[in-house]
Amino acid sequence: MRFWLVMLVVLALSPPARAEPELRGHGGPVRAIAVTPDGQIAITGSFDQSAIVWQLDRGIARAVLRAHEGAVNAVAVLPEGRFATGGADGRIAIWSRADFSAPERLLDVHSGPISALALSPDGQWLASASWDSTLRLTPLGAGESRTFAGHQGNVNGVAFSADGRAVVSAGYDASLRIWPLDGAAPRVVKLPTPLNALAVTHDGTMAGGGADGSVFLLTPDGALRQQIEAAEAPVIALAFSPDGRRLAAASPRGAVSVFDASSGEKIFTLNGPGLPVWSLAFTPDGRQLLSGGGDRIVRRWDARTGEHLGPVVIERGSDVFAGLDGSRGAEVFKACAVCHTLKAGDGPRAGPSLAGVMGRHIGTAPGYVYSRGFAAHDIVWSKAAIARLFELGPSTFTPGTKMPEQTVGSAEDRAALVDFIEKATAAP
Repeated sequence: MRFWLVMLVVLALSPPARAEPELRGHGGPVRAIAVTPDGQIAITGSFDQSAIVWQLDRGIARAVLRAHEGAVNAVAVLPEGRFATGGADGRIAIWSRADFSAPERLLDVHSGPISALALSPDGQWLASASWDSTLRLTPLGAGESRTFAGHQGNVNGVAFSADGRAVVSAGYDASLRIWPLDGAAPRVVKLPTPLNALAVTHDGTMAGGGADGSVFLLTPDGALRQQIEAAEAPVIALAFSPDGRRLAAASPRGAVSVFDASSGEKIFTLNGPGLPVWSLAFTPDGRQLLSGGGDRIVRRWDARTGEHLGPVVIERGSDVFAGLDGSRGAEVFKACAVCHTLKAGDGPRAGPSLAGVMGRHIGTAPGYVYSRGFAAHDIVWSKAAIARLFELGPSTFTPGTKMPEQTVGSAEDRAALVDFIEKATAAP
């Protein structure tokens, strides 16, 4: 009896098991996730132009990495404690844990946005996929880089074969291509829909995420093994568990489904906030699945049960339209609200904060990395300048910008828009 009383006292005094914290810190959707082999560190890339290195056991950011003039679409863990980031600016940055203040190498690799990165099994090569329709192999040591061309359109995924003898790519031209590194002609596998994502497991099984919501499972030699109806929207992220037995697939509608990679049967669906999920990664022990969302949060899930790990109740992310005043100008601004905040302290999203924009010289908002061409213009923002921007379009008014092309055709709507921006961004 005394033993059980002692045990009850011990249990009562013991602290509760600590819930795994979510990772919060990005100012835009989380586009990419990678985890170190020891499971202690993660790196994430975001539309906010930054990458963040996280201490997973504490749920804290160790460093914010800034080198790209555009979204950080891809990240990779490299040997010797290094990381790689790939940006919409077509560049790859190589980072050392010894100094996160600047990359040790910054490489102009592609003429279009980089969409994915992959490390070769021997750790000697970094593969990159780009919207310039090419793949590139970059040596991490000595050697010459190699370019693979053949896709007709955006290349959205890249991985190495399990034996390291080939690089695999998935493109929006509805093809999956296996490129032997010995120089032999690639095997081209045509599929019925454009491909947005790619994953390869340790036994060589390949998975392609389709624009029609399908996941295609292929054998190591490229034979189609199975087509899974995974989502009602395009599949934009894929991840195999470390043992290759489970496959996670995500869509812009926020659904993340986990399948048995052998049978194709759905095991469970993760119940998130209903916002786009752009990135997925399993921890090396296979116990957790990390998902990067449109709400700027990296969530943790029990990969065995699908339960959310964390102290907070999952709610739909903050509404980017919250606080708009219902005016005509606010209605027009909704097209801008996905990328820009209005108030001081809100920070950047995919674009800089507009707080205090009136009277500010172009390319000088704090905390944001601008493209070189954009920041070189001699413009001071005013109602007239902003109206002209939306009359002509960003690529005409500010050549070199990475701002999506958008115009406001109605003079009345432009006037309403700039009136709203002036009012909403003024200091209190």
